[in-house]
Amino acid sequence: MPTWPIPSIRELLEPTLNHMGFELYALDQSGQSGRTLRISIDHDEPITIEDCERVSRVAGPLIDHSNLIAGPYELEVSSPGAERPLRTQHDYARFNSKRVNIRYRSGEAEAVVEGQLVAVDGAGIAVQAPGARGRAPVIIHIAWEDVVAGRLAVAI
Repeated sequence: MPTWPIPSIRELLEPTLNHMGFELYALDQSGQSGRTLRISIDHDEPITIEDCERVSRVAGPLIDHSNLIAGPYELEVSSPGAERPLRTQHDYARFNSKRVNIRYRSGEAEAVVEGQLVAVDGAGIAVQAPGARGRAPVIIHIAWEDVVAGRLAVAI
């Protein structure tokens, strides 16, 4: 499997995508033969197929002309998805009031809470979760240093 210079590709694409109004959410090399470049884009509104096509039409030629990838490759452009990871404090603030799934340290163990994100500040986050056995909802306060991983959660 070839190894591509992902940081250099990110550096090449980021200014153009930012100018187009998108954040370069993720960039990785994947696929069975390692010949697929996956670009994940984001912005304040939901990502559409047209957004992905537009980014693909711009990113493909930029990458081709840069000679950062030798030989043929496939380009995939997508959104981070409905259950996207929350990676930064800005992500948590952006999705305040949304349903989340948070894995966090609780003493010597880890716990998971799923519920509505109700507060985000410099100290951490607060999640309103259903109470046990039909009781009133509870609010769980989690310090930033205790957050292990978080993502948006879709209720079905």
